[in-house]
Amino acid sequence: MSTEIEKAAAHVAKLRAQAEKVSGPLADAEALLKAVEEAETARRAERTTDYNRQVVETWRERADTAASSGDTARERFFDALSAEPWFAAYVEYRAARHKRGHVLTEAQRAQSGLGEMPTVPEQRWYDSRLLEDIVSHADKKASELASEFDQELSDKRDAYISGTG
Repeated sequence: MSTEIEKAAAHVAKLRAQAEKVSGPLADAEALLKAVEEAETARRAERTTDYNRQVVETWRERADTAASSGDTARERFFDALSAEPWFAAYVEYRAARHKRGHVLTEAQRAQSGLGEMPTVPEQRWYDSRLLEDIVSHADKKASELASEFDQELSDKRDAYISGTG
């Protein structure tokens, strides 16, 4: 039985020696990895601070540029919208409502000028769902475009901080 113990002890000693022989380079490699990771974390923190400083220093100009970047598109939109037959019909319909309002206002002035009791009703405006639907759809599409832009900003930030952009 002692021979088996001696064999097992020798085997353990041999494996321990091999482990000690490998553990030194492993510990060195782990220490190097830790140092590299710490250096990368510090570098990213510094680049994050630089990026944040640049954003704080330039946000007004960038916001103004972003805000005015839609001016040409807005004009193209109004031009295209005005060329649409359905829009011309809608404008004609809404103009009729305004014309009625002008007639009512003129009649109220006339009654007032004659000293009569006002009997002409006030103009009632009815909101159109058509406009709300158009605005809602436009806002949805605009939000999608803005989300793409937000992703581009995030990607640029990440690229800058990681040093790849």
